[in-house]
Amino acid sequence: MSSTLRIQFDNYLALLRYSPKTREAYISAVAGLAGYYLKSPDQLTNDEIHEYLRYLIYERKLAWSSCNVVFSGLHCFYKQVLKWDKTRFSIPPRPRIKKIPMVLSVEEVKHLFSRVTNLKHRALLKTVYSAGLRVSEVVLLQPRHIESDPDRMMIRVEQGKGRKDRYTVLSQELLEDLRQYWRRYQPGKWLFPGKYPEEPMPVGTAQRIYYNAKKKAGITKGRGIHTLRHCFASHLLWQGGDIYTIKRLLGHSSIKTTIKYLHVTQEQIAMVKSPLDF
Repeated sequence: MSSTLRIQFDNYLALLRYSPKTREAYISAVAGLAGYYLKSPDQLTNDEIHEYLRYLIYERKLAWSSCNVVFSGLHCFYKQVLKWDKTRFSIPPRPRIKKIPMVLSVEEVKHLFSRVTNLKHRALLKTVYSAGLRVSEVVLLQPRHIESDPDRMMIRVEQGKGRKDRYTVLSQELLEDLRQYWRRYQPGKWLFPGKYPEEPMPVGTAQRIYYNAKKKAGITKGRGIHTLRHCFASHLLWQGGDIYTIKRLLGHSSIKTTIKYLHVTQEQIAMVKSPLDF
């Protein structure tokens, strides 16, 4: 991929105000295609693009989410930057894979927190769970975002996914933990700084903190730290929370995204009796 095309593509993505992470992913998608054929991407045919996508799906066996990023990056590059029409570039629609989020029980979450002895790490994980934050949101929290006035008790999330601001709930228990954490660590600009105080904690570090806690707790269910966000939504629903309020707390654009948490839980299944038992 020539530097001219790379700059042109990056400038276009910047105009759309895509996040640096998305811009990097889209550019890498096109660069990967060009590297596969050792040709400039504007010199490829639609058949060659299809063959590359087939290679990613069936030979490299990339996850659906990874393939979807590549599909989206290529679509944006060829359609919006090179302005190729359907006769030159077309890829089949990607089927949506619907998966039910795997969540931990309330007792499992409690056990997870009990195994974390580091005060900073425990405060980080509790913040994710108690407020339903994305990992990219929790690492960018600043002390000023914790609005602890008794009449508010909110956490302000600035420029979350989709470049949107929102408020979510501030737990009283979390507030007490954060005050204890503040007295001991005295963080500066960032509530959870990284190795250097002037920088926020990297997302990868937050993920490792969760995986370490999960290992100590002997929990095998779920995946990364995003599991705690799933737990926030599911546990609120189990307690009778309103789906539209949960949608706002999570920062979802569509109620369809939130409705996936209405799945039948194992706890609910356990309460149902088979008609044979009647």
